[in-house]
Amino acid sequence: MDGHRQLVNLENIMKSFNQNAVLKGVSLEINESEVISIIGGNGAGKSTLMKILTGVYKPDSGTIRIGGEIVESYNPHVAHVKGIYLVPQEPVLFPNMTIEQNLGIGHPGKLKKSELRAKAKQLMEQLEWNLDLNRMASSLSIAEQQQVEIIKGLLRDVKVLILDEPTSSLTFAETEKLFRIIEKLKANGVGIFYITHRLDEVFQISTHAVILRDGKVTLKGDIREFTKDMLIQGLLPIDSEKKGKFSFVKRRVNRVKEEPVLQVRGLSGDGFRDISFDVYRGEVVGLAGLVGAGRTEIAEAIYGITKPYSGQVLLNGKDITRLSVRETIDQGLAYIPEDRFLNGIFSITSITNNVTAQIIRNDRFFLNRKLERTVTDEYVSKLRIKIVDQEDEIRSLSGGNQQKVVISRILATKPQLIIMDEPTRGIDAAARSDIYNIIGQLRDEGYSILLISSDLEEIELICDRIYAIYRGRCNVCLEADEIDVTNVMKAAFGTYEGV
Repeated sequence: MDGHRQLVNLENIMKSFNQNAVLKGVSLEINESEVISIIGGNGAGKSTLMKILTGVYKPDSGTIRIGGEIVESYNPHVAHVKGIYLVPQEPVLFPNMTIEQNLGIGHPGKLKKSELRAKAKQLMEQLEWNLDLNRMASSLSIAEQQQVEIIKGLLRDVKVLILDEPTSSLTFAETEKLFRIIEKLKANGVGIFYITHRLDEVFQISTHAVILRDGKVTLKGDIREFTKDMLIQGLLPIDSEKKGKFSFVKRRVNRVKEEPVLQVRGLSGDGFRDISFDVYRGEVVGLAGLVGAGRTEIAEAIYGITKPYSGQVLLNGKDITRLSVRETIDQGLAYIPEDRFLNGIFSITSITNNVTAQIIRNDRFFLNRKLERTVTDEYVSKLRIKIVDQEDEIRSLSGGNQQKVVISRILATKPQLIIMDEPTRGIDAAARSDIYNIIGQLRDEGYSILLISSDLEEIELICDRIYAIYRGRCNVCLEADEIDVTNVMKAAFGTYEGV
């Protein structure tokens, strides 16, 4: 903005992890009294860029200027001293400390305890938040933890405040109060980077908007120059490496004559409300949405990892709503989790043990090694898993082959329905192609698949129907002929109005 001093200037920032380029020459600046909304799909590079600005990551190349001066030795402490503070999306409070103690940790000022307490109370009065500063952080709800993180940020003598999805756990009234605080900070010359997926908020509080896509700034300017549709178009991929390499014929189920394999009715739980949808035999149904929309939480409630507050889940007409994971597996439900390394594989044991882990029975005193080897051979051949020996540790395999082992394990249980949560996450293009072919083969064999993916092109490519999850609600159902990247993107950002 004209007449305001520049606070931060990032020039040609590059950052890669394990030869994966995350930021590809990003340049961005912010002046006093600007609120810049940073918008981008999952994996666009938003969090990496902000971690560079706060000194958590060091860029591979590029220049960081703060207050017009180039900063060489940069770290989180330097960032705090220079008045740059990030309010994270996921609260990082110390549970065994009080709210007041958490607010004081890392505070760069020399405020006495009484002064810090008074300033915190003043902020809470402005926000109309009623938090007892003596409460233990472990007793706080997620929304209350988010409030503490915001207060923690506002307590600093900030020059640049970064808010990462700050309203994700706030009510409408609490959001309005936060926006009033943002207006006050803006009036006092504070620059604010506002990361959000909610386009209504962008137009409500921003002075400028920046679109990040695939590690590059594809659009930026004064918010008055844009419409919602223009921002959505800026988020869409220009081309696709996958298009033309796969040809899945969309399957339209006769939902009058056929019975659904999975029925979800009015399901509510942590992070989602009133979810209803069906999956039929030989059908790939996608759950599209952004990170934090509630898709994984829905899958975990269906599978039995968590218990829903209300609603019903039927598998082949049988109520499985509150069954344990072991019981849902026995009923014919299978789940490939999002985090393969944390929840999908047993990394220090053999390929054979990983393939057969879910078909081992508790009532058997000895393992049937011959059966284990036979089952492993079957799926190594069927899914073309590249191994040297069945007894090799699974961590010796590539990411794509590890994912095939995970798929083998759930296929060995002979499931009726498979939930796949980000099945191609973290694997290379060739392995991704193999996974797509496996999904297509499974569908053609009559398996029912519920697919969760943040890759909009992946969703478009292999799903017969799509349900979009936005802010914990199922807001759109797209049939086969309605599925394209633009419609899915609009649905994920809550702006889809039909065709």
